[in-house]
Amino acid sequence: MKIAVIGTGYVGLVTGTCLAETGNEVTCVDIVEEKVERMRAGEMPIYEPGLDLLFHRNIEQERLTFTTNLAEAIASAKVIFLALPTPPGADGSADLSYVLGAAKDIAKIITEYKVIVTKSTVPVGTDKVTAVMKANTDIPFAVVSNPEFLREGVAVEDFMKPDRVVIGTLDEEARQIMGDLYAPYVRQGNPILFMDERSSELTKYAANSFLATKITFMNEIANMCELVGADVDMVRKGVGADDRIGKRFLFPGVGYGGSCFPKDVQALAKSAEENKYDFKILNSVMEVNETQKKRLVVKLREYYGQDGLKGKKFALWGLAFKPETDDIREAPALYIIDELLAEGANVIAYDPEGMPNVKKLLGDKISYSKDRYSALDGADALLIVTEWPVFRTPDFDFMKERLNAPVIFDGRNLYDLDKMRNLGFYYSSIGRKVVNN
Repeated sequence: MKIAVIGTGYVGLVTGTCLAETGNEVTCVDIVEEKVERMRAGEMPIYEPGLDLLFHRNIEQERLTFTTNLAEAIASAKVIFLALPTPPGADGSADLSYVLGAAKDIAKIITEYKVIVTKSTVPVGTDKVTAVMKANTDIPFAVVSNPEFLREGVAVEDFMKPDRVVIGTLDEEARQIMGDLYAPYVRQGNPILFMDERSSELTKYAANSFLATKITFMNEIANMCELVGADVDMVRKGVGADDRIGKRFLFPGVGYGGSCFPKDVQALAKSAEENKYDFKILNSVMEVNETQKKRLVVKLREYYGQDGLKGKKFALWGLAFKPETDDIREAPALYIIDELLAEGANVIAYDPEGMPNVKKLLGDKISYSKDRYSALDGADALLIVTEWPVFRTPDFDFMKERLNAPVIFDGRNLYDLDKMRNLGFYYSSIGRKVVNN
């Protein structure tokens, strides 16, 4: 099948590459000519484990191509995916300008029936893509909602072996086309769920908002554990053993970030408000998450007391919002850095993939280290913000030699309390007792 994918961010590039991997001919469109040229040359614009192999293979076999020419891309395409950003606007609602602009351009070009697939997350029930298309063409078309459930870091696996595919359309021809397109990915029996467009849109928001709520609930439990002297790891195991609840998304930390959870929770709450419904749970989730992102800074203030943070040097391990990605959107590390800089502290950071993106954003406001240990030189304390595997089993004796003091504030609970006690560290984590030698 011939396919066009408009947008080459995380969702668009993964979608286009994985569709090409099953034999489709895919043309990806981006307006940035330099980026298109780099991709044509085989240069990956994002970091996503496992994607590079498929990316290069499908370019070499000419199933995956790139262009800035929209008309060229959609001329023979049966299906056109819209994988464009829908960032939160000033009022919290999703900004649809990129998606609607593309829909308008497509409508003016098409000469035969096309299936327009919204991968971008759009507000429930707006029907704006359809309205824009109808206003600019008399050619028949179908707009299909096909939300993505890709987890950055394992996005290729999620696309190639999805636990479900959600397709929102009442158009029978579009339903048949989309069913054929996704059939190779669900051979193990996982469902393709067909529904109306609005239910499909709400499914995406509901899924991400529920997971964000689950994370936030455990962060609240962790904070409670610190007050009553309980251990959140024990509580997590006890709760997760209940199969009605499950083990996933129960790890406490310094809040959720990324491109989906913050935006989707905010957008669903805004949609509820526009429909005159007070979504109390989501409003609380957003409030708690904003506080949780700064939890390590609160602990720092308590530790240093009247001395304050001014002039202190802090090593920061982790900048990306999660491991195995270079995505820093809404990353807790950025909020922590802002707080530390505002109080006159100095920050030196290390992240295996996220540093180039942070440099673009912050420049020389902080320092960057070539490796995890160099960041510790002369630092008053280490802050762990992202749970990259490389941070899990460091040389603790070597760390003590390089730090000014053996002090760690761990926002991801990477280390065993007894081990840290035996090693002689001051160790403060989330929802567990402080180790204070």
